[in-house]
Amino acid sequence: MRKQSFTVVYSYVWEVSFANHYKFTKCGKMINGRTGRELKQKLNGYTKGYNIESKFYSIKSLRTHLIRIQKIEVPF
Repeated sequence: MRKQSFTVVYSYVWEVSFANHYKFTKCGKMINGRTGRELKQKLNGYTKGYNIESKFYSIKSLRTHLIRIQKIEVPF
């Protein structure tokens, strides 16, 4: 029996300023760049957000910490 595998490629658009390895994709998913895992959106009371380094950040507070990822010129 053969094992089947597939690869998913995400393009990052935003990164969190205080934790550069956490990135947002074009489709709105938050991904840990070190492990490659998707972070699940949490609900704390009525507030939506994410647990980043064991601390809860609401989406509203995260927006002030987002930095657009700059395009890098590659010579080839």
